[in-house]
Amino acid sequence: MLKNITRVGILLSILHCSLISVAQKKNAHIQYHIHKAVDPIIVDGKMEELSWKTAEVAKDFGMVLPMDTSISNLPTQVRMTYDAKNIYILAICYKPSKGKDMVESLKRDWNFGKNDNFIVFMDTYGDLTNGFAFGSNAVGAQWDGTMYDGGSVDLNWDNKWVSEITNDDKKYVWEAAIPFKSIRYKKGIKEWGINFSRNDLKTTEKSSWAPMPRNFPTASLSYTGNLVWDQELPNHENNISFIPYFKTNYSRNFANSDGSKINTPSAIGNEYGLDAKVSLSSSLNLDLTLNPDFSQVEVDRQVTDLSRFELFFPEKRQFFLENADLFSNLGFASVRPFFSRRIGLNTNIDFGARMSGQINKEWRIGIMDMKTAASIDNNTIAQNYSTLALQRKLFKKSSIELFYIDKTGIENKSSVDTVHSGNSYNRNIGFEYLIAPSNNKWSGKTIFIKSFTPNKTGNDFLTASSLQYNTRNLIVAWQHEIVGNNYNAEVGYVPRNNYIKFAPTITKLFFPKSGNILSHGPQLSATYYYNNNFVGTDNTKALTYLITYRDKSTLSGVVQNDYVELLAPFDPTRIGKTPLGVHTKHEWNTTGFDWISAPQHQTTFSLSTRLGGYYANGNLVSVSGDIGYRIQPFINIDFAATYNKISLPQPWGENNFLLLGPKMDVTFTNKIFFTAFYQYNEQTKNINFNTRFQWRYKPVSDLFIVYTDNYYIGPVFIKNRAVVLKFTYWWNK
Repeated sequence: MLKNITRVGILLSILHCSLISVAQKKNAHIQYHIHKAVDPIIVDGKMEELSWKTAEVAKDFGMVLPMDTSISNLPTQVRMTYDAKNIYILAICYKPSKGKDMVESLKRDWNFGKNDNFIVFMDTYGDLTNGFAFGSNAVGAQWDGTMYDGGSVDLNWDNKWVSEITNDDKKYVWEAAIPFKSIRYKKGIKEWGINFSRNDLKTTEKSSWAPMPRNFPTASLSYTGNLVWDQELPNHENNISFIPYFKTNYSRNFANSDGSKINTPSAIGNEYGLDAKVSLSSSLNLDLTLNPDFSQVEVDRQVTDLSRFELFFPEKRQFFLENADLFSNLGFASVRPFFSRRIGLNTNIDFGARMSGQINKEWRIGIMDMKTAASIDNNTIAQNYSTLALQRKLFKKSSIELFYIDKTGIENKSSVDTVHSGNSYNRNIGFEYLIAPSNNKWSGKTIFIKSFTPNKTGNDFLTASSLQYNTRNLIVAWQHEIVGNNYNAEVGYVPRNNYIKFAPTITKLFFPKSGNILSHGPQLSATYYYNNNFVGTDNTKALTYLITYRDKSTLSGVVQNDYVELLAPFDPTRIGKTPLGVHTKHEWNTTGFDWISAPQHQTTFSLSTRLGGYYANGNLVSVSGDIGYRIQPFINIDFAATYNKISLPQPWGENNFLLLGPKMDVTFTNKIFFTAFYQYNEQTKNINFNTRFQWRYKPVSDLFIVYTDNYYIGPVFIKNRAVVLKFTYWWNK
């Protein structure tokens, strides 16, 4: 039976691959001609240089939201120029007659939907898929990231560039200088894809220079205009950056992992490390790291875990982020062969190297090698992680990628017992085909992977495909996955094995011509799981109705049915109580709603409720919400809370889990930040308190002071405490 299902999966993948469009870029006729500066540019947010007065003006932005059928009501003008070192951008954003600027704070990489802002999206490779984004909110807080998948932006990327803003009652003017050596671009071409995006919350209007359908993000590189250079770009300079760090830390444990109190002496230590970036060409970069440290990375927001499977938390460590799509975007949200947070999860990273970027017009490459140390505490030997990804562009935006992922144990008998956890090696090899026609109506991908692990042979593959049709009024999507019983991805995120999954979705939208409602419509979705004999084990069916108002607030209601046959023992409380038995069957119905307020107010909120059944004929009431308040632009307060009440027969009984997560961001200036984050989690019986002070004394050079406490709940006593002082400096050769 499994062989037949596999054949079906392969046939669907072939059909999927045949749906190719080679249409030209829609807005290729929209052009901005950039000329070299005739005088030095001083980045001060003022249009005083002759170069600005003679530069071409991009204007007459088209409205994207609330409707995409007219010119924007708010004028925006953009000018560009360049010299041997930098690209310069100047944007004049005129304001409506009433209302103050709506922003979160002065902190970098703010939320797009909660700020008046201007952003430029650049397709520097001309592949409609990858590029860079730079922007600012109305008070000058920077926003930057790398672009992937034709319209997604990874804001974890940071690099050197400068900007300034001036602001008055009628307009704000943003001026920026982006060094050529801070970005990657294709050598020898005279055109880039480019678009400018403007978001104004007071009028709830989003606009763009090159016209954009409202059902696509303004970041979509398929709809960029063309940036035409008056001469070939400056030759790429070999750029080498060294980023050393020094860290001193104090830590102390007050309890064992089982909760028993101890009184260990405090530990004080110093650490050193180094990151380096080497530009091998205008589009290829080498990253090196020695004894990296990620103590300044923000803590994960905790969740109440009622899932049968492992939770996913995103990567936030800087080293893994540039061109991360080559590795981390393989597969789908529920099946990823590579998940960088596996590297250094329970031990330290000794060193690593990572080369990524464009080889030429058609090829991209990613190579990474990391070594982690042995850990006596976790009974783990040293490991070596190697990854190779080779991507070939097809047609305008589509691509095929071959990849190899390797995790190999390095024996070190002097430090760790030879009887250790894990396999001696695990390898994954496969390919992924991405379909992305330039008109964006059809999109999807298919992937096939085979794993190699000692004592796990046969049925050791994964194949999955998705396909989506997206128009203004209709979205139809399909996804299927087939995961073998012996498939193993130890450097990936694959929460379950031995299943066949089908997940169809259809969404219909209606657009009233007037009134407070911008759009509304139903969505039908379903997810079906089967075992290798094609016998159903799980399914979820849901009907959702979504209403989007013209002020950008949303309200949705949902009715859902769940069916589960347990294939492994499962404690429905996830706190170590008696598990439900294998092959027990459970079914329940759930209703609920989600309400998200308009983002332009100083006080914002969201509320989500679910009421219905649960495992073992029990009941679950779940309420979660978030209230935000901002004192513009210096203080942003966010209070998140989740309450789950589980009512079950004995031996589980009634369980109440409260999760609180207040957070405060203070931005004294656009270079000095303070964050305080408190989390109270009844399910894990843990209280966490984390504060972080950051001073960006130079571009991408920082001083961090981080303080962390963890406490047990009931009775409250301290588990551990740590204070870290970390100093980083970005030095360019």
